[in-house]
Amino acid sequence: MAQNDRMTCIDCGTPNRVPHEKLADNPKCGKCGGWLITGKVAEIDLAILQKASQDTALPLVVDFWAPWCGPCRAMAPQFGMAAERLKGKARLAKLNTEQHQSVSGRYAIRGIPAMIAFRNGREIGRHVGAQQMPGIVQFAAGLSRKAR
Repeated sequence: MAQNDRMTCIDCGTPNRVPHEKLADNPKCGKCGGWLITGKVAEIDLAILQKASQDTALPLVVDFWAPWCGPCRAMAPQFGMAAERLKGKARLAKLNTEQHQSVSGRYAIRGIPAMIAFRNGREIGRHVGAQQMPGIVQFAAGLSRKAR
């Protein structure tokens, strides 16, 4: 019997079950029809983060940032380029800590930008400070073996 992985739609928040062997076939959300794997950075809120962090298919790497943060703004294009390179290996998202101020306490964020990776409802990696695209790719690529 095929193993199903769980993936939350970043657009509508609906959990989807995707056969593991179909992850490379650009799966779509069963509710809204949005792509589950895009190779782009998604802007998410706390509700989507809580659901998507439970996913089993791919790690979710979240950039916690704020608009007033210079290093955060400098890292944004690098994060976008990394999302393209990591398509099918990890999903990348951004969460604005100004709009969702409770996340800092909930996830023990002491400095931004902070990249935190999640899978199966657990944190599987963390990096604080701005990174260039190669560093982001290296960070995310090292997660594929963790918490599977």
